[in-house]
Amino acid sequence: MKVKKYVAPTMPEAMKKVRQEFGTEAVILNSREVKKKSGFLGLFKKRNIEVIAALDPQPKPDKKQEVVTRPAAAKNRQAEDHVISEIRQLKNLVKEQAKEQFSYPVDYQEVYDHLLNQEIDADLAKEIIDNVIDKHPTKNNTAPVYETIWHDTRCEMESRLAAVRFAGNANDGKVIQFVGPTGVGKTTTIAKVAASNVLTYKKRVALITADTYRIAAVEQLKTYASILNVPLKIAYNAEDYQTAIREFASFDLILVDTAGRNFRDEKYVQELKEIVHFQESIETYLVLSLTAKSNDIMEIYNQFDHLPIKKIIFTKADETRLFGSILNVALKKSADVAFITNGQDVPDDIIEASPEVISDYILGDYCDT
Repeated sequence: MKVKKYVAPTMPEAMKKVRQEFGTEAVILNSREVKKKSGFLGLFKKRNIEVIAALDPQPKPDKKQEVVTRPAAAKNRQAEDHVISEIRQLKNLVKEQAKEQFSYPVDYQEVYDHLLNQEIDADLAKEIIDNVIDKHPTKNNTAPVYETIWHDTRCEMESRLAAVRFAGNANDGKVIQFVGPTGVGKTTTIAKVAASNVLTYKKRVALITADTYRIAAVEQLKTYASILNVPLKIAYNAEDYQTAIREFASFDLILVDTAGRNFRDEKYVQELKEIVHFQESIETYLVLSLTAKSNDIMEIYNQFDHLPIKKIIFTKADETRLFGSILNVALKKSADVAFITNGQDVPDDIIEASPEVISDYILGDYCDT
């Protein structure tokens, strides 16, 4: 059996190399993302795809065996037959496993696998690929080129996202509460939203923090408030919160920071209700970190699902390569998406979400816009 490793910038290019050398009978044993040093002194790392492929060529008879004595030749043939039998059994096993794993033609399978690797829900990924295939009626048994499949996958995702609202700054009310588990970057995100509204939209912004559990969070928000020259009030209880809301009634926008907790603790949401208010005139944004696992993100959303969540903010896009959770939450939960943050810099590292932005995060490395 011939086994060879191929490295290419993208999966389609790697598969092209495999087909050129091994043909269509090749079996893909493994594929993974690798990073190769490049640039000055090898300081920068470029992402590549590594594919390990195998091919079992048909064994050819060896003429030298004719001069071997009959007993020795018979013994050698038995050993060779045993090895060949094991190789064929291995090949059949790999092929059977491949049949179970791959349910689409190879070009579509590569796109489907990419969606799964991005942690897009399996049922949702299947719906997307099935719809893309339906757009490509086969003619003369020829499939569309790679670029067409990737492009149409992008279009399919963006079409599904068309029903989602994305206008981050087009809020209906002037009070926005930010909730979410600890460590997702709520305070920094609030500073970015405040800076954007002050500097770009010229709004009069005020800040309230109910995160009195973390002194560092209060001091951090004080620093941002001072830099932006906006007022800040600290709410230790529900009365403080209502007092601050009344004092800031003349402002264009009031942003409220809340304490983060273990999202699996149901008491956390109850504590929120005791301080802040969830009513029609107040918008509530749920902040989720893309560095969390997709299942955890969905569990977090479910924990807050009974609150009137208006929009979602996804943070830490710069710390991961997996963005399928955005699609899962937006489509499976019919949730609106306000912003995506991609760094610590205030006010720069925040962008308004859109179908194009989301599809670019998920497919940007694999197809042109």
